Amino acid sequence: MSRVLTPDLCIIGGGSGGLTVAAGAAQMGASVVLVEGHKMGGDCLNYGCVPSKALIAAAGHAHAMTSGGPFGIAPVAPQVDYAATKDHVARVIAGIAPHDSVERFASLGVTVIEDWARFVSPTRVAAGGVEIEARRFVIATGSAPLVPPIPGIESVHAWTNEDIFALREKPRHLIVIGGGPIGIEMAQAHRRLGCEVTVIEGAQILGREDPELAAVVIDRLGAEGVRLIAGAQAERIAARTGGVAVTVGGETVEGSHLLVAAGRRVNLARLDPKAGGVKTASAGVAVDRGLRSVSNRRVYAIGDAAGGMQFTHLAGYHAGLVIRSALFGLPVTARTDHIPRVTFTDPELAQIGLTEAQARKAYGSGIEVLRFGYDENDRARAELRTEGIVKVIVVKGRPVGAGIVGAQAGDLIGVWSLAIANRMKIGQMAGMVAPYPTLGEVSKRAAGQYYVPRLFESASVKRIVRLVQRWLP
Repeated sequence: MSRVLTPDLCIIGGGSGGLTVAAGAAQMGASVVLVEGHKMGGDCLNYGCVPSKALIAAAGHAHAMTSGGPFGIAPVAPQVDYAATKDHVARVIAGIAPHDSVERFASLGVTVIEDWARFVSPTRVAAGGVEIEARRFVIATGSAPLVPPIPGIESVHAWTNEDIFALREKPRHLIVIGGGPIGIEMAQAHRRLGCEVTVIEGAQILGREDPELAAVVIDRLGAEGVRLIAGAQAERIAARTGGVAVTVGGETVEGSHLLVAAGRRVNLARLDPKAGGVKTASAGVAVDRGLRSVSNRRVYAIGDAAGGMQFTHLAGYHAGLVIRSALFGLPVTARTDHIPRVTFTDPELAQIGLTEAQARKAYGSGIEVLRFGYDENDRARAELRTEGIVKVIVVKGRPVGAGIVGAQAGDLIGVWSLAIANRMKIGQMAGMVAPYPTLGEVSKRAAGQYYVPRLFESASVKRIVRLVQRWLP
């Protein structure tokens, strides 16, 4: 008979969300078992957020060498050592890895089992030659890239985010299937590193985003030489000598490498959720508003496994909720309206809450759309980064959505996350004092647009001012 562990919490998955729960719970006095069958740190550290941003940073340095002319800096062609850029990526991962390591979590008092977990009953999980009967289980298994069943795809190596960062031979021509954030980020990065790049997207490029904002990114990619094929599905894939051919829209696109970035699937198959009495839906574990399984109250699911948005920061938010619920028995409700998302292209594209189209569907004519362009910001002008706009959706004096496309949009969206999370009024945002000259002023100025028709274009306000001026001493 297997040895049985009986912790307060058993966390399945050592990615961002699972590690946050494990660290927090252990430091608060709970007994914790963490089960991870692959790499500590999960997708974010090893295959996602960290390596992609490291590669994007390298590509940004290459691009800067070609774009200094307007500043009086003679452009030069960068000499890109593609393998060395991957060494940079590996060093960044290695520098962060100790924070997510088995050794660190063991030092916190967490029992770490390096094996794949599977339910053997609604109350037990087996892994590493033991069984774990915990008071509560947390499924934090994350997701993996989905490779669509395109005819012929099995005849070539379809790179995904799970192995593209290990590639050391620079692609001559990278074909990307998928025009969402991952595909577009990798397309621009590889183009800046000297590759030809073609993106094939069956619907719209960055189709989830506000079209007005997405157009700025799309135009930039086109200007940099990325070929974008939208509204056409990849019909067939075939191997070629030294490369790959993709048939799309009646033409054949030939390249050296194929990157598939066409969606993700939640990692649940190894876990055997049915044996654990855990009901699943098409996108992940079926959970209630408090992230608990609807069929097994011992079980929570967080992050990608919870079947909603797929962001590292969302998993961290979920982790905090689960700690409150599982350790303290407090009621929690997971929200999504205050969760931002960012596409880390140049310019960046960030969104929180409702887009204009979503707000019009929800509120009809009761919305106001505020805009402020980067071209009216002095810091953006000084840095020649005037390409961009802040767009805020307001309902009854409160922001319900904000989108930013432009330099540092991912950083700038944070104040709107604060505003929407705390249901602040637009006047509070307009009253913020941002240091001059910074890009942070664009959010303040966007909020201030709410008062332009109410103060500066109002005949009644002008009459009041004139009347008051007549009587003031």
